[in-house]
Amino acid sequence: PPAMSRRVVRQSKFRHVFGQPVKADQMYEDIRVSKVTCDSSFCAVNPKFVAIIVESGGGGAFIVLPLAKTGRVDKNHPLVTGHTAPVLDIDWCPHNDNVIASASEDTTVMVWQIPDYVPVRNITEPVVTLEGHSKRVSIISWHPTARNVLLSAGCDNLVILWNVGTGEMLLALDDMHTDLIYNVGWNRNGSLLVTTCKDKKVRVIDPRKQQIIAEKTKPHDGTRPIRAIFVADGKIFTTGFSRMSERQLGLWDLNNFEEPIALQEMDTSNGVLLPFYDADSSIVYLCGKGDSSIRYFEITDEAPYVHYLNTYSSKEPQRGMGFMPKRGLDVSKCEIARFFKLHERKCEPIVMTVPRKSDLFQDDLYPDTPGPEPALEADEWLSGKDAEPILISLRDGYVPIKNRELKVVKKNILDSKPPPGPRRRHSTCDSDISQPALEEVLEEIRALKETVQAQEKRISDLENKLGQFTNGTD
Repeated sequence: PPAMSRRVVRQSKFRHVFGQPVKADQMYEDIRVSKVTCDSSFCAVNPKFVAIIVESGGGGAFIVLPLAKTGRVDKNHPLVTGHTAPVLDIDWCPHNDNVIASASEDTTVMVWQIPDYVPVRNITEPVVTLEGHSKRVSIISWHPTARNVLLSAGCDNLVILWNVGTGEMLLALDDMHTDLIYNVGWNRNGSLLVTTCKDKKVRVIDPRKQQIIAEKTKPHDGTRPIRAIFVADGKIFTTGFSRMSERQLGLWDLNNFEEPIALQEMDTSNGVLLPFYDADSSIVYLCGKGDSSIRYFEITDEAPYVHYLNTYSSKEPQRGMGFMPKRGLDVSKCEIARFFKLHERKCEPIVMTVPRKSDLFQDDLYPDTPGPEPALEADEWLSGKDAEPILISLRDGYVPIKNRELKVVKKNILDSKPPPGPRRRHSTCDSDISQPALEEVLEEIRALKETVQAQEKRISDLENKLGQFTNGTD
């Protein structure tokens, strides 16, 4: 008899990953999520906070909530309100859970220090404002391994790299994009960038050499926006549209950019697919704006290379999506991803789990993962050094570090210019303040700052207590 041809099911520990929304009381309710038309994810999360871009009359704002502060959000909850036009993108610093950057239609990027306690009033003063774009800034992304390096991309087709620690521009990548930039992504060690653009090209850029090292025209034939991210081994994963307006995903090898490793059609929905990638499990999650589902795929070295795993489906469409870094997950529950799905008026965490019977730490699900320590300083990276992320074990869970202050040391513009002619002794620039005296003044300012923060915390605690006593009776 002829041998029965039977399809062998591919072995993978992620075949049965399933998604589940949290219980109703674990959601964040009564949030006026921004209605700005922008393909950004509108939400950024880390092991301490969830930040969401919100509607705000005249100006731009986002709200920051401690993760544990679930339930209804007080309508007077303080916002972060420094921008003069809508906020378009936000991103938490990977090396400091109390620092977040925001990009706005007002052409600026601002970097904020968020206290561990809930402040009493709106936060209006950024630690630093970065000005260099001439049009709205719709994309920001922190460098994965170098301290204080931040990328911004604007509608002026310009990509700028900043040193947040000094407030200065490190590099400006102009003349590379001929049209609107759709998205920008770093590779794992931050040595390369991948960008997608309205001119239908995907570019791989070495930012320090200011060179395009590879590019692909029309990875997807359709006219709608393309997205691209780096995945393992320097491959590139793209989402886009076919000529027939079907949504597609593609996997590409930089060394042979002509032919895709994989190209798959998905459906005919018209929302742009936002890809979220977890390097530890090699799973890419696709969340379409306006979709009500999250599809996820495993990327491997075996054909067909991009393996469909499953779809998390729900009834409500998503307005945006936050993606928790690995160190913020609950390893005791075999959680391998957590999304923060934005609705019109709420944020709903969705937990992705691998079903396991054992309560022991599952080390095959949790290889060591990037921790909060940067591997390089900004100037080391700029001078050409590369370093892989510094990894940590999640065996005992991750405990967030206490608030570390971001110090910005502005360089004196006069320091970098040679003195004109011979220096004369009676220059008015010679400071009369001795170093020790200056230190003393700074110390005093520091102490005052701490006092003010302590008072703010105390006022906040007292207000909360008072709220409990009055219990809603005015």
